[in-house]
Amino acid sequence: MKWTIGDVIVTKIVEMEATGGSKFLLPQATPEAIKPIAWLYPHFADENGKLHMSIHSFIVQTPARRIIVDTCLGNDKQGRRIPHWNDRTGPFLSDLAAAGFPPDSIDTVLCTHLHVDHVGWNTKLQNGRWVPTFPKARYLFGRTEFEHWLGAPDRPDMAQIMADSVVPIVDAGLATLVDTTEQISDEIRLIPTVGHTPGHVSIMIESRGEKALITGDFMHHPCQIARPEWSTLADSDPDQGIETRRLMFKSLADTPVLVIGTHFAGATAGRIVRDGETYRLDV
Repeated sequence: MKWTIGDVIVTKIVEMEATGGSKFLLPQATPEAIKPIAWLYPHFADENGKLHMSIHSFIVQTPARRIIVDTCLGNDKQGRRIPHWNDRTGPFLSDLAAAGFPPDSIDTVLCTHLHVDHVGWNTKLQNGRWVPTFPKARYLFGRTEFEHWLGAPDRPDMAQIMADSVVPIVDAGLATLVDTTEQISDEIRLIPTVGHTPGHVSIMIESRGEKALITGDFMHHPCQIARPEWSTLADSDPDQGIETRRLMFKSLADTPVLVIGTHFAGATAGRIVRDGETYRLDV
């Protein structure tokens, strides 16, 4: 799946898709609450009100850059809270290469935040050591995000994630810490969308008068466009997350900005429009 924004091409590379209950992520998104939101079907929910979800990366090609945005779960990882996210042996790297993006061709790795499903392929296991998967790339981590999770002793799961997927990049000399408003290239800049994590960012793409926004996790599922007050259990600051969604939807509604969802299955992208007192995603 690809989208063109002026001179920029965005390509989706899927690691994992699933349909099921939302209890562990979006507890308010019960089948009974989802079914009345008719526009979610068929891309984002099934006829039983169960959510379609996806874990994927985006390759962003500009005339001068080849950037991978968020690197999913990775293989061979341990200490993950969700059991089937451990000891994975998925074909993500071969899928990436088959799409025309072998790891050596990537010049930038950009993480919207440092949660488990956004940093996993930063590294790969080689001779018992975690080494950079993209050895010719600069890895861009948010400064606020990095410093927060490096000093979070109450989250042993995040300590494990930092140890196997982030710190090895720093040790290899490939990391650059960036601000939440960093200009990455002529076409790409970061915008702060905090709440899910303290330094969370989204990615604005602008080229030849066209615009797109890669969301990251300020929303996990399109149902939150209709119900911005629904928070995920993974949010660091749920109240801030709600405020961020409301502000973002208000600013995006009825504009030509293409919204590309970091966990949106199916069509994955669309434009936010007003829908009575709330909003919907037109795909």
